[in-house]
Amino acid sequence: MEFIQSAKNDQIKQAKKLTTRKYQERNHSYLLDGWHLVKEAIQSGAEISKIFATEKYLNERELRAYYDQTIEIAPEVAQHLSDTQAPQGIFAVVAVPEQTMPAAFDGQWLFLDAVQDPGNVGTMVRTADAAGYQGVVFGRGTVDPYNPKTLRAMQGSQFHLPIYQSDLGDWMTAFKKAQLPVYGSELNPQAVSYTDVPAGEAMALVVGNEGNGMQAQFLRQTTQNLYIPITGQAESLNVAVAAGILMFALRG
Repeated sequence: MEFIQSAKNDQIKQAKKLTTRKYQERNHSYLLDGWHLVKEAIQSGAEISKIFATEKYLNERELRAYYDQTIEIAPEVAQHLSDTQAPQGIFAVVAVPEQTMPAAFDGQWLFLDAVQDPGNVGTMVRTADAAGYQGVVFGRGTVDPYNPKTLRAMQGSQFHLPIYQSDLGDWMTAFKKAQLPVYGSELNPQAVSYTDVPAGEAMALVVGNEGNGMQAQFLRQTTQNLYIPITGQAESLNVAVAAGILMFALRG
């Protein structure tokens, strides 16, 4: 088995680049960091081209089938590859799956409109997974789904439901053509309480930017805008918390 002890190694340089959107798009791959996430990738059957692991992981049962793709690395190299203070010492280069818009829609969907905080976005994807949603669409301006912080917050949910990076306008138009409701999450005079709309039907929920809300062009395309009644003195809810309440309520 190959052993790499320098962060200047070309393979390490290339792997590090896969934490950025530019090189992810160029190579159709991203870098996964951490044993739990690597195991999720293996168990889901994701396409893994390389595994970089420190010595303590080399005898793990899950890695036996990936012996030819596994490269041992020194702890110093693991520190270089990771953006955490205390890296676990195992990484995988995973292919970004090709996704195309389905010909027909069923169940519930989450649309993200320029949501920029990776922790919020990863949490919402994980919640959509837990609520049994069919997929998540990352609209333009939304943080990279394969950003290291987003990946940590998703906790492997990208292997359980499809993630699309696309123009939300195209998806909203497709839902309207299919006569399926698209609910916005913008508080405006026309908004109604989320408890006033039917739950359990096929639909899409659009969540907007943390500070600016949904873009006007998408607000105009929604079937109805929803709000969460607040009985305390807080002005608003964190976007991921609000999305979680709405996702589970609309699932029925």
